Amino acid sequence: MELTLPMFVVPAILLADLIFGDPVYPLHPIRLMGQAVLILEKRLFAWGLNTRFGGIVLVLAMTLLFALPVWAVHFVLWSWHGWVGFVWDLYWGFHCIALSDLLAHVQRIAKAVRANDLPRARFATSMLVGRDTEPMDSDACCRAGIESLSENLTDGVIAPLFCLVLFGVPGMVFFKIVSTLDSMVGYKNERYLHFGWAGARLDDVLNYVPARLTWLLTWVSAALLPGYSPKKAYRVGLDQHSLAPGPNSGWSEAAFAGALELRIAGPIWKGGVMVTDIWLGDPGDRTDASPADLARASWLAYTVTLIFVLSALPLWSR
Repeated sequence: MELTLPMFVVPAILLADLIFGDPVYPLHPIRLMGQAVLILEKRLFAWGLNTRFGGIVLVLAMTLLFALPVWAVHFVLWSWHGWVGFVWDLYWGFHCIALSDLLAHVQRIAKAVRANDLPRARFATSMLVGRDTEPMDSDACCRAGIESLSENLTDGVIAPLFCLVLFGVPGMVFFKIVSTLDSMVGYKNERYLHFGWAGARLDDVLNYVPARLTWLLTWVSAALLPGYSPKKAYRVGLDQHSLAPGPNSGWSEAAFAGALELRIAGPIWKGGVMVTDIWLGDPGDRTDASPADLARASWLAYTVTLIFVLSALPLWSR
């Protein structure tokens, strides 16, 4: 296999994320996307386009504002000088994955639980999940951290990298546009039921293959790492993925539960009301999650990502 400069974009993006995390500054590209969505939403609603058509217009507008310019500059810079194009792709790709930031959030939960600081553990958990944290004990906080880590491993890491490998950095940016739209307007409530439909459905489509790929990579990773269960990662992921809401999130969540031999999810409250009491994992496995389990889940996420990147290198060579 001949080594080429474009091949190194993928591992360089991952390395930059692990070293620098998610920097906070006013011109952060993903934050600019969020601000653009708010402005466009306000304008489209003012024009009476709070419909499915309006949601499609929003997707197209965001694509024209972000993905198309990134593609144009990408094309020009790579044509001009490879190293300049490499830096451009590295800049955008680095901002489009969130492994380091995700693991840092999980670590905050673990640190608080180790210190027996339940209020701080609940607060750290609230930064990852959209549910009531007041009823949660330390076990529930750790389970929620693992659940969120496994779910976001798909849409925050593997899916954008998957789009990067297939379509380059412009494809990765388009994925982040869709992901941002899903997180901001993809709710099934009165305001966004129709307007957010396009973003939410596109997010489901773009995560379809990566979700199932994450399940298989979790199975492989569990086979390579000592103390994990590859058999349960495969079986629980296959058998219980449909128990989670949506077509994609359950694949990685159930696979992580099986690999760790730990039941996750369980009772979830929103607005003071229990909305679900569904458990993911082998019925005979334990529910008493701990900071050690968060650490094991983090290592599993690292390994899944690394295997994907190493496997993608031949595909990225061009």
